[in-house]
Amino acid sequence: MIAFVGFSLKRAWQGFWRNALMSLAATASMVLMLTLLSGVIILWFGLNATLTYVQGEVQVVAYLNDSATSQDVAKLTTALKAMPQVTTVDYVSKDQALADFRARQPEVANLVNSLPSNPLPASFEISLRDPGDYMDVATYLRGQGAVESVQDIQKTVSQMTSVINVVSTIGIVVLVIVGLTVLFIIVNTIRLAVVARSEEIEIMRLVGASDAFIRWPFVFEGAFVGFLASAITIGLLLLVQAPLANLLSSFFNVLPVQANTMVGQNVALIVLATGVGIGVVGSYVSVRSYLKR
Repeated sequence: MIAFVGFSLKRAWQGFWRNALMSLAATASMVLMLTLLSGVIILWFGLNATLTYVQGEVQVVAYLNDSATSQDVAKLTTALKAMPQVTTVDYVSKDQALADFRARQPEVANLVNSLPSNPLPASFEISLRDPGDYMDVATYLRGQGAVESVQDIQKTVSQMTSVINVVSTIGIVVLVIVGLTVLFIIVNTIRLAVVARSEEIEIMRLVGASDAFIRWPFVFEGAFVGFLASAITIGLLLLVQAPLANLLSSFFNVLPVQANTMVGQNVALIVLATGVGIGVVGSYVSVRSYLKR
């Protein structure tokens, strides 16, 4: 078995360089596709980080009646924390609400100070596990006597949920299209290599060589192409790592989402596994279809 694998690897290496122009063309095509795939993955990670942040910022804000007692606040806090849709519950007192308003609007601080009493209500700021849970929590709060009103952000929540679903769907579709494109390219490239060596293959079959004996050198050749293309792609991404991180930081600068090292271990492994995997699968399918004739 070891001897067979060694023979197949040797034949694959010879075949790779015997058809150097075709092999390099296949490698270049795969580098292009893997670079596109890497860009989609990096953008996907950036959008996921952004969407995760935005989801975490969706809150239900409930304003309390001035007549609400400390017992009402404690009871409502306990009930909210027990709800599975809720992650955190923050109580903002009237004094804290006034201090926050003064910090945000210092230009009108003197006007607020001239008022006979604090006009701002106490409130609850409730973070959700999922933006789609807004209505359940808001409906519950509107049924509580201590709650005067609930901030209506249902339209915003619905729009954001729709954007999240659309972005996720588009990302999956793009990944599938890119993967199929790479597979199509490698299948046809290896098929050309097989056809170019058809006489050699026919001679091998005439002298009794098994299909596996003929097939595996081509499979390893496809793996070589995939590995080389993956290595080149990872190298290119490392070269553009710093400017790419700066670009993404600028793109997402409206949100506190940092563009950390984008070409990390996970991206490199995905690129390597995709390149080698598609090379192997494409070669196997191509040779198998030829040998069936």
